[in-house]
Amino acid sequence: MERILSGEFDVTLDEAGRISLPRRLREIMEKDKVVLTKGADICLWLFIAEDWKEEVKKIVASTNRYSASDRDIRRRYIGPAHELEIDKQGRILIASPLREFAGLVKDCYVVGQYDYLEIWDNDKYKSCQRNENEMKERSEELSNKLRGNG
Repeated sequence: MERILSGEFDVTLDEAGRISLPRRLREIMEKDKVVLTKGADICLWLFIAEDWKEEVKKIVASTNRYSASDRDIRRRYIGPAHELEIDKQGRILIASPLREFAGLVKDCYVVGQYDYLEIWDNDKYKSCQRNENEMKERSEELSNKLRGNG
């Protein structure tokens, strides 16, 4: 069965720095270890560990350790990655440096992205959402790519 991580969920960061993953997502991820790292935006990315290993292979194959910009990419994604286990209550512990990077304080938002999850500060997520006209333009661009026109 293919694992598809989707949905949008409000979650709360507790005083110990943990969030409880929504039940539907836990059912997909529960038996697996997970990896948490910095995202491309000011959010965190959560991968099933097996999928993360494949992602790292792609990053390493497309970067060169002798290139300064490529080392920056590796430092952004590979360096801060933490392998975690989901506890019996369905929670993951988010390390302090990752919480600080994403600005996670209390109210958070988890967004499924097919093969990984994004974890956002609730206010940052809302402020980064595109307005409706921008989304229409991006949807047209995607439509053209899907039709082979772009």
